[in-house]
Amino acid sequence: MAYYMVRSAQARFNLTSRQSQVLFAIVAALLVVAVLVVMGRLPVHFILAPLGAAGAFLLRFLPALLRLLPFWHLLRTHTSAGQAKSANQTSTIRTTFLLMELDHDSGNMNGEVLQGKYAGRKLAALNLDDLMELHGECLADSDSVQVLEAYLDRTQESWRDRTREYQASSSSAESQMTRQLALEILGLQDGASEDEIIKAHRALMQKLHPDRGGSDYLAKKINTAKDFLLQ
Repeated sequence: MAYYMVRSAQARFNLTSRQSQVLFAIVAALLVVAVLVVMGRLPVHFILAPLGAAGAFLLRFLPALLRLLPFWHLLRTHTSAGQAKSANQTSTIRTTFLLMELDHDSGNMNGEVLQGKYAGRKLAALNLDDLMELHGECLADSDSVQVLEAYLDRTQESWRDRTREYQASSSSAESQMTRQLALEILGLQDGASEDEIIKAHRALMQKLHPDRGGSDYLAKKINTAKDFLLQ
């Protein structure tokens, strides 16, 4: 029985000859002990005592073993990194707005737009202005935004400068806030009370907050309108 069990394990796990011999000795010893216990030649505690000792050992040294797991994972990672990689290997990720592909060999990214104004077009075919407009559409989905920004960081070094210019222009426009504009943003009529302003602001933020699928720009406009009316 021990022989056939070891042969099966050797074929499945590619054991070396030395490993097979050690495993055979262990399995054979365990089988002999089991047979002697069944025949009544050995007391049951002959097995229970070693099992209890092994359990106590694990409980005693389990924290140390757990601390060593990251090092084992790191060692395996370095080992696998040293192996030859298959050519033309790619990864894909699908979000609400994008289907992105990453080439493992070159690190290049490209993708296709799935929704919105540029649906069906490749990212490589869009210029920076188009990509910035697409970025505004993707604000409704956090995964799409993160994937698109990773692509922009690789292909458009100046895109963040463009974003800062847009935010600066938005801030300039917000500085020209008027009472009528603030009322329109919050959906209120002239003469609205402080409680009505607060309630309208809270209701809009619950729907348009960035964490709920809205955009930073809309949230900022709503906050500015409330602050203007309450000042």
